[in-house]
Amino acid sequence: MDTWVPNPNARPYIPKKYRHGRQPGSNKRVFSTRKCIVKTFQGGLVVVLLFTVVINIMFIVETSKKLKDPQFRDQRSSNDYDEIAVGRKDKVVEMSMPSSLSIEVTSSKASAFISVDGTTVLQDDEPDRSRGIHIAVLNQATGSVMSRTFFDTYSANEDVAMMKYLDSIRTGRILIFTIKDEGSQSLKTTAREYLSALGSEKIENLGYRDTWCFVTVKGKGKVIGETHAKAPDMSTWAEKVSLQTKLPLVAVKESECPWPDTAENKRRQTFCNKFEGYGPTCSCTSPESISFTLNLLENNNIADVPVVVIASNRPYYLYRMLRTMLSAPGADPKMVTVFIDGYYEEPLAVTTLLGLKGIQHTPLGTKAARISQHYKASLTAIFNLYVDSKYAIVIEEDLDVSPDFFNYFSQTKFLLEEDPTVYCISAWNDQGYNHSCNDPSLLYRVETMPGLGWLLKRKLYKGELESQWPTPEKIWDWDMWLRTNHIRKNRECIIPDISRTYHFGSKGLNMNPYFQDIYFKNHSLLKTPNVKLKDLDKMKRDEYEDLLTNLIKSAKTLDHSKDACSEEFIPRVTDGKFVMYISMNTTTDFVTWKQLAKCYHLWDLDVRGFHKSMWRLFIKGSQVVVVGVPASAYAHLKPAAVKPIYIPEPPKKT
Repeated sequence: MDTWVPNPNARPYIPKKYRHGRQPGSNKRVFSTRKCIVKTFQGGLVVVLLFTVVINIMFIVETSKKLKDPQFRDQRSSNDYDEIAVGRKDKVVEMSMPSSLSIEVTSSKASAFISVDGTTVLQDDEPDRSRGIHIAVLNQATGSVMSRTFFDTYSANEDVAMMKYLDSIRTGRILIFTIKDEGSQSLKTTAREYLSALGSEKIENLGYRDTWCFVTVKGKGKVIGETHAKAPDMSTWAEKVSLQTKLPLVAVKESECPWPDTAENKRRQTFCNKFEGYGPTCSCTSPESISFTLNLLENNNIADVPVVVIASNRPYYLYRMLRTMLSAPGADPKMVTVFIDGYYEEPLAVTTLLGLKGIQHTPLGTKAARISQHYKASLTAIFNLYVDSKYAIVIEEDLDVSPDFFNYFSQTKFLLEEDPTVYCISAWNDQGYNHSCNDPSLLYRVETMPGLGWLLKRKLYKGELESQWPTPEKIWDWDMWLRTNHIRKNRECIIPDISRTYHFGSKGLNMNPYFQDIYFKNHSLLKTPNVKLKDLDKMKRDEYEDLLTNLIKSAKTLDHSKDACSEEFIPRVTDGKFVMYISMNTTTDFVTWKQLAKCYHLWDLDVRGFHKSMWRLFIKGSQVVVVGVPASAYAHLKPAAVKPIYIPEPPKKT
């Protein structure tokens, strides 16, 4: 310390309490001129900010009021953009609203393209997919896209589906058509005349592999824009064609229906202003109801059973299926949950429109694995939502539902409770075509799980299936997996002779119009409700064996010397009972059955609908039992003199 020397330049020490402008011995704060300026500036900024916030709030409120005013929204001028005054008396704000649309359309072998005001609304250039006529529907007041779809009019009956779709579009909507690849092969005269009535001037000359674009307004009957190019020959596609056109928009009020102001119609208006293709639901003159309540079913044993609707991005299918199901006796909207595989807007909007619960989830896996994971997530969720339910009804979005759907499950549910050899009850008969089924009250036991509307037991799912369900990396079909014996464990499913569901979907992962037409179009659907099923107690394992033995013994053996595929092999009689024996060396020897299925126009892609190597069906109105020999447990009932029918596979074409 002796060497310490004070720093003459150091600032004097000021106690902390005096560092903010107070002088010793004074309570007054002393400010410099600079600090006063800063404080004044900061205060001014706060005032300006508050004033700005108030002005913006007032502007938003005024604008909202104006936009809700129909007279304000409907003002138009002759210019492309209308200048509309909005705001307080002392403040005018100008807004711009488009009054026309610019549309560009392209058609070629490899691509279908549509843009509206420079925004692409359709671009399909994926190879070997989406062949046919692509259609986009625009709102005539806003220009928004209300629907996009395509019809493979190269394939049979797709032109009929296209006309049905166009019928469901409201008059006044803007329609845009373009062809990708080929769209004329199955475009019959009726469909061409329909498109001509819409205004097309070139559709009559549309030929094989031609390109074509067409823009019109439904109900106007005149062309807005159209172009067409001919293919030079049958082996070459026409050159790419494009068109650009412009058309005026109409007032919003003109595009809306004047429905009464009810809660139901508000829901309807919101939906119908955004989506198209729903026909009577959005009809301006006679809209069908979109409100459903409990549809009573006498002696209902499934009132507490939830319904799982498996859905994807096929909103028209979902809409059709839900309407038929909710109209069936026993349907309770509160027990229905729609599970959507992906975050798609329109399927959820359909679900909300009809007053149902909808749940979306993130897809897992690809192709068949994605569908499989969708099923698992949906089944797990439904049993978590309904913790006290012992059962669930599972149905897909592409099925029509019989009026007897819930009544059928109500009568058969007890079999799942009382017979451990039954592991599902299905509403579908794989062999139930119009010509091969006949009795609404008749039931079968089969070893192959059909799906397509079925009753599942919680104990089976939670105790066995959930933990073993195929993981996302396995590209397996969930229903084929359920049919494997390590899952089935020699258990069987109960099915009706006449199906209580009908498969109408022609588009999907494993589906196309040709496949639907060949294997599903002619399936039978029971159209009457409240059918009383017979022999319910005889559907249990032991009792069913007695029933079958007595049936085969009482049936007349067909003449096995005749050609089994000939018209005279099965006589046309009333209420006949016949039995035939076919060659079947093992339980997996299906050579003869597959050929027989082809002859009788049954399901022949794989083998379904059998019980212990035996099939039951109706041919020409008579019951026919087909027994495999020696594989079947009923082979011993064959008369000794009867030789089993053998039909070899035809030689493969090189």
